Amino acid sequence: MTLLNCLLSAWYGLPFVSPNNVLVSTINGVGAVIETVYVVIFLVFASNRKARLRTLGLASAVAAVFTVVALVSMLALHGPARKLLAGLAMTVFSICMYASPLSIMRMVIKTKSVEYMPFLLSLAVFLCGTSWFIYGLLGHDLFVTSSRCPCRPAGA
Repeated sequence: MTLLNCLLSAWYGLPFVSPNNVLVSTINGVGAVIETVYVVIFLVFASNRKARLRTLGLASAVAAVFTVVALVSMLALHGPARKLLAGLAMTVFSICMYASPLSIMRMVIKTKSVEYMPFLLSLAVFLCGTSWFIYGLLGHDLFVTSSRCPCRPAGA
């Protein structure tokens, strides 16, 4: 989900999709490269074939979703409609990415132990979300503001 979020956010920040958002595109482009390297390293060192195939399937789904959003926004839409589609896609998948640790929160509540929810990771995600939220507010960009809301839970 993080790879898809970075790809869609980088797409959204491109000047022909959303003017004046080069920072969004640059940072998320670097994030997409880092996430791609992470997936490749996982594929190389995965302990079994089933994990590799599952990860390749998920990576293919990520590539397919990104390709559909990019092609539709480039070929079928122009101006504000292109920004709307890219912004909505970015926001939906960002919410999915930030909501995925809810299963960890359920485990924390169930076991009454926070060992599966590292504090520093939670703090880093909160601070990152807060900075993007403020950036979106200052730039009057509803999509950046809503897709990076710091009120979402953080976890591993």
